[in-house]
Formats: sequence, structure tokens, C-alpha cells
Amino acid sequence: MAILCTFVNMKRGHADLPLHYGTVPPWLAQRMSLLGGAIVEGIVIEYGRGALLQRLSDPFWFQSLGCVLGMDWHSSGITTSVMNALKKSVNKRSAELGVYICGGRGNASRQTPEELLDIASRTGLNGDELVRNSKLSAKVDNTAIQDGYQLYLHSFVVTQEGEWAVIQQGMNPASRMARRYHWLSSSLQSFMEEPHTSVCGKSQGPILNLTDKLAVPTKEAILNLTRERPDKLMREVNIILPRHHEVKAKDVNLKRLGAALTLAHETNVTDMESLLLLQGVGPRTVQSLTLVSEVIHGTPSRFTDPARFSFAHGGKDGNPFPVPTRIYDETIEVMHTSIERARLGDKDKSEALKNLSRISMEMEKGFTPANYFDRWIEHEWATSYQYGEKTVFGDAGKPSREGPIQLNLFEPDESRDYDY
Repeated sequence: MAILCTFVNMKRGHADLPLHYGTVPPWLAQRMSLLGGAIVEGIVIEYGRGALLQRLSDPFWFQSLGCVLGMDWHSSGITTSVMNALKKSVNKRSAELGVYICGGRGNASRQTPEELLDIASRTGLNGDELVRNSKLSAKVDNTAIQDGYQLYLHSFVVTQEGEWAVIQQGMNPASRMARRYHWLSSSLQSFMEEPHTSVCGKSQGPILNLTDKLAVPTKEAILNLTRERPDKLMREVNIILPRHHEVKAKDVNLKRLGAALTLAHETNVTDMESLLLLQGVGPRTVQSLTLVSEVIHGTPSRFTDPARFSFAHGGKDGNPFPVPTRIYDETIEVMHTSIERARLGDKDKSEALKNLSRISMEMEKGFTPANYFDRWIEHEWATSYQYGEKTVFGDAGKPSREGPIQLNLFEPDESRDYDY
């Protein structure tokens, strides 16, 4: 089973999004909103609102964001939970950020036109045009593409410049799968000819896809009221995300993950304070901050293994390990402090956070990951009680084994001089 991710003028691939039910517990939802809002603000400050929309329209970045926020790495719940968290945090500061998030799941999706018209009245944007774009994107994915999925979530993100992105998701209860659709206004040429930046859903073989370029004769035939049946198919592409729930070594780039863990746990951070300006931040928080930093500053090619970002704050179902709430809170505090200082003109701390991802990428070149993956997850489970770990089932509790597992995970290249 696989999720179909179709790209316009981009490489193609498909990934898995099993349909999950349930709700995010309040202790996680609040933290997701705080950290998600800080990440959005960091991107807007550093790269601009257009860059934020581009990231939201990238399915792998979106999945990586969900993982770093503590959601299960492969589930459909990432879409609804992430967009709900962002809407709560971003819309509180929309006037300042110039970013507005409308719609949502179920009844909230039907409020999108009203919300867009309200935004237009406050910003001077063309509300009628925005409403039309919102309705057309939903109509295309529900009607022009008849793939067995019924939309239940529609999120419309618009900036003060009038650029927009759409993230919407449909479900197929029979197959227990979800399909996510991504749109980006800056890459849209036509609503009826391959409008998406990406479509993520279970590949079902032959479907009706009137947005395919190859379907032009079919559309002409329909317009001419002929009896010709649309017979163009959505193309098959490569498997990227598997169906299994747990995080396995094959799901992540071990070299990338290894470098982040090495930076956090085998580098003497106190010797790097002049660069990092993270005094008092322990190794486990540096691990989380490094992965958060990459979500903000990483290039698109860095998000082909979204499961790697689960090693920032674990997952609410305990995969790959429980959510360390104290580390999560410290990450939020560091992020908000750096943003507040940057807003006042002091960018030292935000530059330090940016450098975490840069140093991690540099360290990849000189480290060979040992056979550490399963042992590291065991280490996280054994030590997470120190960090207020939680799952949807409650507090994980202290393991019976005494003391943390001692690990020597990596073999450094002694000949390499790292440029810190």
C-alpha cells in the first residue's frame, strides 16, 4: 500500500497515510500550537511569507513538521492536527505576521468563505477571488478527481500579498486510508490542468483525473456532450513512506540522524557557547533544537525521510518513544526567546539556532553511523522518565532497568577538521 504523491514540475513519489481516528490530548495540542507558531514565525522572519507557503505545499516538509511537533510520523492525523495547531497560534498574530489560516476540518471547512471575506475587508485583498479559489480547489479534488476519497478537511492559508496555499484531505473509510492534496498559488497555471504541487494518497490504480494533461481530449469530449468515458489515469510513482506504524531504521537517513545525535550528545556544547549561545541547554534539548532548526532552515532535499524528525520529541503513541514534555517545553522557550530577541534586532540566538542545522550537515560528512538505531530508541525509552514523558495512554513511568544505557553510537573521522 502506498500514498500517491504527484508533483507538478517536481520529482514524483508516493507515501503512506493510514486513516487514524481519535483526538490529540490537550497536553500535546497546546505544545504543538506554541512550537508550530514559533516555527512559522521563524520562517517568516528569516525567509518571508512566500517561503512559508512553499514549505506548506511540500508534502515531505509538512510530514516532517508534524513529526517534530510530536505527531505519529505516518498517520492521517498529522494533517488535521498540524493545521489546527497552526491556525490557533498564527491567527492570534496574523496582523503582525501577514499570514492568515482559514477553514479546517468538517464544519470549520465550510466557514472558509466567510473567513476569507472578513480577511479581505481588513486587508484590502480581493475577497471574491479568494473565495473562488478556495471553492475551485475543493471542487477539483472532490469532483474533477474522482479517486474514492471524500474531502473532510480544507485549510486555506493566505498572505497579505494575496498569495495562498491549500492543504486539504479526503478519506476512504473502506480502505482506511487518507489522501492529502497540496496547492500553491505561485505555481498554479490552471485549475483544470495539473494544479497541485502534490497529491498524497493511497494509489488505487485507474481513477478519473480530469486535471491530467493527458485528459484534454476527454474534457473536450465531455464539453461536446459525447458519450466518451474519461479513461486517463493518475500515474504511478515511487514508494517513499511505508504503512507500518513504528519507526524503523530503514525509514530514516541514518547518516543525517546520526550527525544530529552526535552534535547533541558527543560534542562539548560548553566549548561552543560563543557560537551557540545556548548556555544552560542540555544535550537532549540540543537534539530537539537541531531537528527543529532543520525544519526551519533545511532545503527540500532534506525532508525525504520525515520519520527522522520524530527523534526531536517522540510521538504521542510512543513511536519511536514517548513525548519528553520537559524537553518540548524547553525547546519552545528557546525558540520564543530567540524570536523575541530577533524582533528587537538581536539575532545572535536565532543565528545560533540556525547554525545547529549547518553544523549537523557538516558533521554528516565525517561520521559513519554505527549499528545504533534500535539501541538509541531503547536509550530514549530508558531515560525519558527524566523528561516528563507522556503518551496518549498516560505517563510512561520509570523503567525497571536502573541507569541510562551507555552508548557509543558513532565512529568519528579523526582526520577531519570540523569548521565550527
